[in-house]
Amino acid sequence: MTRDRQPTGLSCARFYAAAGTAVCLSAKPGLAPMTTATVLDRDLRPVRTVEFGGTPNRARVSPSGRMVSWTVFVSGDSYTANSFSTRTGILDTRSGYLIKNMESIQLYLDGERHHAPDVNFWGVTFTADDNRFYATVNTGGRTHLVEGDMAAWTARTLRANVECPSLSPDGTRIAFKKRVRDGATDPWRLHVLDLRTLRETALAETRSVDDQAAWLDDATVAYALPGSAVWKVPADGSGSPSLVSADASSPAVVG
Repeated sequence: MTRDRQPTGLSCARFYAAAGTAVCLSAKPGLAPMTTATVLDRDLRPVRTVEFGGTPNRARVSPSGRMVSWTVFVSGDSYTANSFSTRTGILDTRSGYLIKNMESIQLYLDGERHHAPDVNFWGVTFTADDNRFYATVNTGGRTHLVEGDMAAWTARTLRANVECPSLSPDGTRIAFKKRVRDGATDPWRLHVLDLRTLRETALAETRSVDDQAAWLDDATVAYALPGSAVWKVPADGSGSPSLVSADASSPAVVG
């Protein structure tokens, strides 16, 4: 079920909202790609803007509405490109503390402190406590799911081949895109990871999904497909995909 659409006047390449806070990523024209992140209140009135280099890619708001994150491409324009680089920022809307590039975080790869010039983070998803988060890190030609701690400013890898994680409302599972075909233009398939058992479940959507999925509820995952349409599928691997809204992208549930 969807509500009637309401025009806002915003032009967003990526959008996300939760608990009265929204973030709109918009591309700025010019010789060098630039992005503006506009943080909005529950009435979609701007309360803060941040500008940085790159092309809009991912956006998230924590369940409480306090923490906002975004990812941009700063070279290349696709995860399927031979060479790409990302930059991910985090804003604490309560304190105003801004991290423009989270690559300064202390990263532990398979339990060992990891330093490398090729480290890239993207696709942050926050837990309910506004301190812990999950994200993707790429280094050495491999992607990993990391669990991060804002206060300690550390992150540790949990599992390989996990991209664009999205934490379920109950905090027990992560929806993500998994690379299942190498060297293809359609390499990914949506999966759900149980954080307690680390067991993966492939979802019924067999088309390649290059998106950070959003949970409509604890049983349903939504995502955008090329052609600007939002679809949904059960999170337990059953059923089949169904259309939520045509001519749409960046799904988010706002209570």
